[in-house]
Amino acid sequence: MNKVLHFGFIFLLMSFFFSCTENKVTGRKQLKLLPESELQSMAFQQYNDFLKTNKIVPVKNNANAAMVQRVGNKIAKAITDYYTAEGQAAVLDGFKWEFNLVDDAQINAWCMPGGKVVVYTGLLPVTKTEAGLAVVMGHEIAHALALHGNERVSQGMLQQFGGIALQVALSEHSAEMQNLFMNAYGIGTTVGAILPFSRKHELEADRFGLRFSAMAGYDPNEGVELWKRMGEASKGQKPPELLSTHPSDETRIEKMKKYAEEASKYYRKP
Repeated sequence: MNKVLHFGFIFLLMSFFFSCTENKVTGRKQLKLLPESELQSMAFQQYNDFLKTNKIVPVKNNANAAMVQRVGNKIAKAITDYYTAEGQAAVLDGFKWEFNLVDDAQINAWCMPGGKVVVYTGLLPVTKTEAGLAVVMGHEIAHALALHGNERVSQGMLQQFGGIALQVALSEHSAEMQNLFMNAYGIGTTVGAILPFSRKHELEADRFGLRFSAMAGYDPNEGVELWKRMGEASKGQKPPELLSTHPSDETRIEKMKKYAEEASKYYRKP
C-alpha cells in the first residue's frame, strides 16, 4: 500500500474511533467529526439566507404563524426546564431558538442545529390540530438534539473526503462542505439529493419528539393519528417531502403506540 493511502487509512480509522461519542439525549454512541458549535454557526448563516429568499408568514394577524411560534416556544421551554432539572443543560449549549412559518405548499418541516425551525404552510392541513403540529415539531427538534445532522454530515465527510482530505474539510468551510451541509438538511435541494436519515434516526426522533411534545402539554396519543394522516397524504401520489426519508408504515404506527405510552409519563396537561 502506498504511504499516502496507508496514512490516509490510519487517519480514517483514528477519526472514526476517537470521534464516536455518547449522545446525552439518546444515550447512544455516534460519529461526530465536527464540533456542534461549528455546525450551529453554519446553520445560523444558512437559516438567515433561507429566510431572505423565501416567503415568511408574519406572526401579526396570522393565526397559523402565531401557532407555530406558540408550539415551538412551549416545546423549547419544556425541553430547557427538563434538562436543566436533570443537570444536563449543556445539551442545549449554543441553541438560539427561532420558529418561522414559510408560505410553501410542501408538506414539510425541519430543524437546523441550534434550534432554527421552519414549518411549511403545506404541512398544516395534514397536522390539522395544534397537537398534531407539536408532534411534527417535536420530531424535527429531536433530530437536532440527538445530533443526527452532525452524524449525517460526519458520515458524508468520510464518504466524500476520506483520509488526508478529511483534514482539509475539517479546517475549512469549503464549497464541498457547504454542499454537504445543505444536502444533509435538505435545504435548497431536491428530495433525491438529501442524505437520508437512517431508520434508527427516525425512530429516535419519533420517540424523543413525542416525549418533548408531551412535556409541553400535548397529548402523546396524537402521534399515532398524525402519522396515520401522513400516510393518507402519500397515497396515490408522490410522498410528502416530510415522508421522503421517513417511512410511514404499519410497523412505524405500532412503534408510535409504544412511544405514546412511554411519553405519557412526561405528559403535563395544560
